[in-house]
Amino acid sequence: MERRNFIKSSALAMALLSVYKADVFAQQKSLSYNFKTLRNNVGIFTEQGGTIGWLNSSNGFVVVDAQFPASAPHVIEELKKLGEKPFKYLINTHHHGDHTAGNIAFKGLAEKVVAHQNSLVNQKRAAEKANNLDQQLLPDTTFGTGWKAPVGDEKISAYYYGSAHTNGDAIYHFENANIVHVGDLVSNRKFPYIDRENGAHIGNWITALDKIHQQFDKDTMFIFGHSREPEKVTGNKADVKAFQTYLQNLLAFVGGEIKAGKTKDDILKATTIPNAPEWQGEGIQRSLIAAYDELKGA
Repeated sequence: MERRNFIKSSALAMALLSVYKADVFAQQKSLSYNFKTLRNNVGIFTEQGGTIGWLNSSNGFVVVDAQFPASAPHVIEELKKLGEKPFKYLINTHHHGDHTAGNIAFKGLAEKVVAHQNSLVNQKRAAEKANNLDQQLLPDTTFGTGWKAPVGDEKISAYYYGSAHTNGDAIYHFENANIVHVGDLVSNRKFPYIDRENGAHIGNWITALDKIHQQFDKDTMFIFGHSREPEKVTGNKADVKAFQTYLQNLLAFVGGEIKAGKTKDDILKATTIPNAPEWQGEGIQRSLIAAYDELKGA
């Protein structure tokens, strides 16, 4: 689902992003999907919502994020073509519905569902608010600062850097493949959603991206939650740094406008972020509102 409808208000954005009702997506026309290997039996799946990562190990499958109830079965079908193996882990990068609504397709299939502890809290609260908790498959394995699991000849390590896109974002490193799924901590050349209702903090986000940039090497491949160009949902350290710079420029611009006496309505008239021309498309208001509220302490 395109996020253009989200720009009207942050409240509406939260309502639509947090939990999607299954009956809504049952009516959606199915999109074509892309299932491909990146390297070392780690790959990606794209159709609707956040990018799914997957591992085809010698003793089972791992899936990172689940999109929607209508699309999750497609990645399951594709993985089953690779062999009769158990689904060892379903892992969530954060709680938003375009990453977790499809969890339900793994009910009775995934041995464990993993997420950061705040992601579980956020997902459960959003489902209770939407009165559709029965349509969710919640994480049964949570962690604080980190988590590790061997799967076949691969090792998976999770890291949490504090509040950023939400207060429950984690990244997952497939160590031998040297591939990191960063979820929505990177929105590649696409205006991001900044979920302040669920603990987002742009300043901390910038710090988190700096830590990620320093932690991994030049050969690391990153899987991004979203990209303006669908074929660029993977990238490198330069792309992580570029998004960090976008957020820095966002805060600098909005801070300068506030200092100059501009009102929130004045600031929302901006159609681009100075020094960040690569970030385009719809949704700039989401960034501007979040930066303004954060800087004003709202």
